[in-house]
Amino acid sequence: MREKGSKVQKQPLGIRIKQWCIDFKHQMPLQMMVLPGIIFMIVFNYIPIYGLKIAFQNYTVVDTLDSARWVGLENFRIILTDKYFWDSVVNTLGISLLKLLIGFVTPIILAIMIYELKDGPFKRIVQTISYMPHFLSWIVLGGMLITWLSTTGMFNQILMGLGIISEGKNILLDADKYWWIAVLSDVWKSTGWGTILYLASMAGIDTTYYEAARIDGASRLRQIWSITIPLMKTIISLNFILTVSGLLNSNLDQTLVLMNTQNQARAEVINSYVYRMGLSQGDFSYATAAGLGVSIVSVILLVIANKLTSKLNDQSVL
Repeated sequence: MREKGSKVQKQPLGIRIKQWCIDFKHQMPLQMMVLPGIIFMIVFNYIPIYGLKIAFQNYTVVDTLDSARWVGLENFRIILTDKYFWDSVVNTLGISLLKLLIGFVTPIILAIMIYELKDGPFKRIVQTISYMPHFLSWIVLGGMLITWLSTTGMFNQILMGLGIISEGKNILLDADKYWWIAVLSDVWKSTGWGTILYLASMAGIDTTYYEAARIDGASRLRQIWSITIPLMKTIISLNFILTVSGLLNSNLDQTLVLMNTQNQARAEVINSYVYRMGLSQGDFSYATAAGLGVSIVSVILLVIANKLTSKLNDQSVL
């Protein structure tokens, strides 16, 4: 018998490699399922990392990655003094924080409401209707919103019918209203789909907890507050981490569809600004530097959010 406190002797490298090959062979069907995803990540996520070097170069379309002139941190200095870039940062943070405040809580509330419904046709219809917008592209949804928010669109007709306004106006041309349009339309599109993880988590809750609570006289609301939400803590924390880490990555598709010359001052976000500078104006080095800076800040936000949520999960890091 091995003495207490003695170290476990490692197997020789050759034996470990042989064991790994045996395990890999036994798991071949599963490995083949994972392989396409690994190849996709290598091609589209890891190989392009080499191209980040142009953030420190004065790169043009006639250059190669190795022939472009090095300029050090000059592109980052230009970004820090670019008024339009900082305007896009303000818009991004404003829209993203509103989405965090509204869009993060809404799927949780909707998932609990759906979970509390009795199984039957009505519950399935509610789930189907709430999921449906997710499967429509922003091209389709954007076209619908442009029509609904136009001078003669549905929203103006409703407001005039209620006597709130006397004549219609194109709401999408009002820059001051754009943030709310972007936030509420994104919530409408993503809330139903966002309930899936929460519903799956609630489906795994032991029903004896609810039975014991009912015996003790707990109301339905009390059961939700004391049982359902605490037992969803891990998945809520995980979604919070992912949401916070993506604060600087506002929806590019939505912005390109809904943005126009009248609301651009409030609609331009970092992603659309980088897209415009890089592809439309051909300043690839500037766009790469901006994207690299945003990625670094996003990683920092990810780490901070993970540290904060670990305090809510008995110091366990997600």
